[in-house]
Amino acid sequence: MIIRKEIEERERKFLSIYAALSSKSQGREKTEKECPLRTAFQRDRDKIIHCKSFRRLKHKTQVFLSPVEDHYRTRLTHTIEVAQIGRTIARALKLNEDLTEAIALAHDLGHTPFGHAGEHVLDDILSENYGRRFYHNDQSVRVVTVLEKDGKGLNLCLEVIDGIKNHTPDDPWPKTLEGCIVRLADRIAYLRHDIEDAIRAGVLKEKQLPRKHMKVLGKNTLDIIVSDIVKHSRGKPKIKMSPAVQKAMDGLYDFMYENVYINPAAKKEEKKVPTLMRQLFRHYHYDIDFQKGNKSKDDQVQHTVDFIAGMTDRYAIAKFEQLFVPDEWRAVK
Repeated sequence: MIIRKEIEERERKFLSIYAALSSKSQGREKTEKECPLRTAFQRDRDKIIHCKSFRRLKHKTQVFLSPVEDHYRTRLTHTIEVAQIGRTIARALKLNEDLTEAIALAHDLGHTPFGHAGEHVLDDILSENYGRRFYHNDQSVRVVTVLEKDGKGLNLCLEVIDGIKNHTPDDPWPKTLEGCIVRLADRIAYLRHDIEDAIRAGVLKEKQLPRKHMKVLGKNTLDIIVSDIVKHSRGKPKIKMSPAVQKAMDGLYDFMYENVYINPAAKKEEKKVPTLMRQLFRHYHYDIDFQKGNKSKDDQVQHTVDFIAGMTDRYAIAKFEQLFVPDEWRAVK
C-alpha cells in the first residue's frame, strides 16, 4: 500500500484550487525516489527538522541578545511560532499545510548569531571590503541547497526554496500562496512575541502600546489578525487582510521599531557585536589551518561567511574569549 498516493488524492479532492499540490510540485534539483508514506512537502519538512542548522536555532538571538532567562524567545521558538500560525491559516484556507510548515521551519536557517545585529555586521564587512552583501534569507537558501548534509544540501522542492528566499519584505512575493502565508506569519509572530518579551524584560509597559492600533487589534492580537486574513483570503487567489487591520499592524510595527528594536536599553549589548564579529571574521579569514586547500579569494570569503553565520550566540562568544581574551596564568606543576 502506498500511503503517499492516498494523501495526494486527498489533497486533490479537498484543497483549494489555489493550493500547491505536492503531486504537482516543480520538483527538486536532483530526482529522488519517492517515499511510500510521505508526500514531497512532508519529506522536506522532515529533512529540515532533522538538520543541524535547525537545532542551532535554539541558541540564536531573536530580539534579546543571548538571554539567560528561560522564557524569552530564541530564533528556534520564533520559528516554531511562525510554523504554528502558518499552519492555522493554511488549514483554514484549504491550502497546503505541509508546504507552509516546511517553508516556515526553514526560513531563518541562515540567520547569524545575535540576530539582525549580527546580520548587519556581516553585511557591512562584505560591502566594505568585498563588494558583496549578506542577507539572512539568501543564506537560508544556501544552507538548504549547499551547506547541509556535508555540502550536498537537502535537495528541497523548488516551492520550498522559493518561499524561503522571498519571506522578507524587501523581496518579491513568493510564487505560492503557502509562501505568502509564511511571509505574513513571520511578521505576525515576531510582533506578538516581541511585545510579550519586551514587557517581560521591563523595556516596555503594556500601557505604552499605541491605543489607536490596539483598539483595532484587541487583547487577542494574534486571533484578530489571523481571523482577518482568513476572512479576506478564503477562496481567493491572494493572501491579504483588511485595510484597517493592515494599517494597525503596520503602525504597531513602527511603534515597536522605535521603542524596542532600536531602544538603547534593549540593545545596549549589541554595541559589542561588531567588534566581536569583525575580530572573528578577520581571524578565520586569514587563518591558514581554517582555509585549507587552494581556495580562490571569493571561496575563502564565502567559507568564512558560512562559518561565522552558522555560529550560535554562545559559540561565537566562546570562540572570541578563547582567541582574544587572555586566560589566567597557572603555575606548571
